[in-house]
Amino acid sequence: MKVLESNNEETLQEYPCDYLFKAFGPCDPEHDFVGCVHRAVNEVLPVSRDAMKHRPSSKGTYLCVSVTTYLHNEQQRQAIYKALQCLEGLRYLL
Repeated sequence: MKVLESNNEETLQEYPCDYLFKAFGPCDPEHDFVGCVHRAVNEVLPVSRDAMKHRPSSKGTYLCVSVTTYLHNEQQRQAIYKALQCLEGLRYLL
């Protein structure tokens, strides 16, 4: 079902829902990419560390951090993507 949001952007996502964000960044303990992702998501919605998973790439160069959140609307989804896009060292965002 398509939902028309108040900002007139069409989305296929129905709210409220669980939503998975994936951010790929440096696998460097000094950079603490997991902590950076956690802080970025918390700017929009509180999320516990239990809702986060991370794993290194096969060569150990990058880290994939997955965060599951409970979203109430499209604005929250967009705000989290915007916060994650500002992360230093971000390589990919899904």
